[in-house]
Amino acid sequence: MMDDKTLKVGSNELELVDFRLYKKEPNGGIYEGVYGINVAKVREIIKMPELTELPGSEDYIEGIFDLRGVVVPVVDLAKWMGIEVPDESEAPIKKRVIITEFNNILIGFIVHDAKRIRRISWADIEPAQFGVGQGKLDRSKITGITRIENGEILLILDLESIVEEMGLFEANLEADLDAIEKFSGMVLLVDDSATARRIEREALEKMGFEVIEATNGEEGLQKLEELYALYGDNLKEKLKLILSDIEMPKMDGYHMAAKIHADKRFKDIPLVFSSSISDAFSDIRGKAVGAEGYLVKFDSNKFYQQIADILNNKDNK
Repeated sequence: MMDDKTLKVGSNELELVDFRLYKKEPNGGIYEGVYGINVAKVREIIKMPELTELPGSEDYIEGIFDLRGVVVPVVDLAKWMGIEVPDESEAPIKKRVIITEFNNILIGFIVHDAKRIRRISWADIEPAQFGVGQGKLDRSKITGITRIENGEILLILDLESIVEEMGLFEANLEADLDAIEKFSGMVLLVDDSATARRIEREALEKMGFEVIEATNGEEGLQKLEELYALYGDNLKEKLKLILSDIEMPKMDGYHMAAKIHADKRFKDIPLVFSSSISDAFSDIRGKAVGAEGYLVKFDSNKFYQQIADILNNKDNK
């Protein structure tokens, strides 16, 4: 039996590693930036390891180190953001390296302190609607914002966008068009990232689908209601697939999937998760809320084939 400390699938909650970056202001003051990373993307948090420099790399890539047989690049997040870091005598800096795992890659991020784990409802997270003014950290690099104690704002970082801009990961679903199986009908694509929607929309259109987009779970459910108003019980013949991200403001993919699976009008429409989270338990969590597949962004070798297999299996039932 799960206790209250266990994050339940479909609860519309996430757990964040709360970490800090300190910035020296032009007036000499110290600004403490509060940031978060989804625990599902964190392998571990360690003290600064001994690093081997990478000649010719960008200055924010501090080097590499061996983590139990895996070579991990380490990024100085503050340096990438272009902020002036105060001396350790001016701020309570306790450098840590957050080892992250997403898109099936490991990357370490140097932060100035790792404070705690926070459990937050996605309903309390809003999209970033402003420029942050922290060097390269604009709103496109933020999954969402939420208020914590003392009225402070915590920024949830979009690590995928950051890593892609650094050139450490390239997001695409390129494939041989002749090798892609073709279908017809509609797909509901739910993702808060405009970049991810563009990449996956183009891939789905290559498969022959008409794509309807939503930016979070709430909007995804709203789109389903609108489609049902148009097509009624024939919707399951028109809408072939729901492809959804997991991390989204207001309502995450797990919570949306649980609601869909519990609704007799929609539960027979196949749902597949497409997420950067590549931990060992995500597929299990997805099946628990009724998903028929789990894809790690952006693997073209599996994307087209898994979607085709799911739809063909549905037609053969």
